[in-house]
Amino acid sequence: MAKILVFSDSHAGLSFMRHCVEKVRPDAIVHLGDYYDDGQTVEAEFPHIPFHAVPGNCDRYRLLRPAPEILCYDICGVRLFMTHGHRHNVKITTGLLIADAARNNAAAALYGHTHTPECRCLPDGMWVLNPGACGSFGGSAGVIETEQGKIKACYLVDSMGLKRV
Repeated sequence: MAKILVFSDSHAGLSFMRHCVEKVRPDAIVHLGDYYDDGQTVEAEFPHIPFHAVPGNCDRYRLLRPAPEILCYDICGVRLFMTHGHRHNVKITTGLLIADAARNNAAAALYGHTHTPECRCLPDGMWVLNPGACGSFGGSAGVIETEQGKIKACYLVDSMGLKRV
């Protein structure tokens, strides 16, 4: 089994991210923007863990060079659609996000931007995960567990002992 740790909206709050990496011991890390450079810091601190990141709406002037706002490829054997969410208007609806993820044959649509955690499985089996904001008031993150090319579990963790919420 492999674990993917998913962060979003760190906004310069690195302590919860570091704590999660040490406790969850992931096989891969995803950072969904807003303070893209926070992700780069964590990547540098844990260079043995594959790292994947997209910038958010607050990263326009924080990037040293342009980075893709959407990524979609296999991580730990499952296809993930990764974006911050501002281009998909996720504060209004996740419909556009889900449609794009489905067009890309993703097993999960990952997004941030709203700072509101969400983890649900759609009737067709696609997971929708917003890890919430990892940099504010205790923070939250998402964990995806994979096995043999399938998502076996997807859940949220928070700062209260890193329990499933």
